[in-house]
Amino acid sequence: MGGVQGKGESPAASISETKLEAKVIEAMQRRETEGSSLKSFNSIILKFPKIDESLRKCKSIFEQFDEDGSGAIDPQELKHCFRKLEINFADEEINDLFEACDINDDRGMNFNEFIVLLCLVYLLKDDPTASHAKSRIGMPNLEATFDSLVDAFVFLDKNKDGYVSKNEMVEAINETISGERSSGRIAMKRFEEMDWDKNGMVNFKEFLFAFTRWVGIEDAEDEDEDDDAKEDV
Repeated sequence: MGGVQGKGESPAASISETKLEAKVIEAMQRRETEGSSLKSFNSIILKFPKIDESLRKCKSIFEQFDEDGSGAIDPQELKHCFRKLEINFADEEINDLFEACDINDDRGMNFNEFIVLLCLVYLLKDDPTASHAKSRIGMPNLEATFDSLVDAFVFLDKNKDGYVSKNEMVEAINETISGERSSGRIAMKRFEEMDWDKNGMVNFKEFLFAFTRWVGIEDAEDEDEDDDAKEDV
């Protein structure tokens, strides 16, 4: 799919996403008390190749749970996926996650949406009040990658409120190990790529969708679709 688009949500879907976003923010703020291991935005960029490689390895997992081979995971397939991975979320929580990550509202979750959803699950699983508090995704290498993504967001969120503002993005990009300052235009471009609802604040979900584009996950999807089209001709 192309860039991230906001979807025309029903009031019920909007309320569900608001509840989910509140949980994500709470989980992120708990994680932010530990601080970030990153020292500069450049250190995030240096991780791109390793993160890209790890996320692409998820493709076989995605295809395994795309039971009908449609190229997208529907709500029922997602519930089967959670059961097989032993992720103990209630049906309502799974539905809320699906609604939040199915950003083009077609009732089918494509590969990059699936990655974003799994990373949100990784963050939420440590909620001490939840029944799934001790749940793990069961994929250690992928969990290490998700931890790197969480760490990157924590580095950007200077005031630890669960959102990244434009000023925080400028501050983060201006911080480099050598003391050099990057262009403010780069910060603005990166921020605009993340802030797809244009409200001036970036939440973790928006950050994740932008990150999948930065490392080329969507480009890979487009290439796969082109190959399929050629085979059909």
